[in-house]
Amino acid sequence: MTQSITGICLAWMPGPFEMGVILLVALLIFGSRLPSVMRNMGKSVTEFKKGVRSSEEDLKTAIDPPETPPTKHSNPALSDSEGNERYPEE
Repeated sequence: MTQSITGICLAWMPGPFEMGVILLVALLIFGSRLPSVMRNMGKSVTEFKKGVRSSEEDLKTAIDPPETPPTKHSNPALSDSEGNERYPEE
């Protein structure tokens, strides 16, 4: 019984020649729009990769935040009102 069901299912599977004919017909029908479709697919794949890369970077920074260099402590008496350092007169 299962052998006859398998035979029926395989009888309706398109072979390489039928797949080629289907591909040729699809190319004739959608041939004029094919370059724009492929261009849009390329753009979408590029945007997807950018999004994945961005989310990986966000995840890395959330897990291991970048180390900040120690801040330089300046003497407020040696800086002017704009934050520029003055050197003491000797």
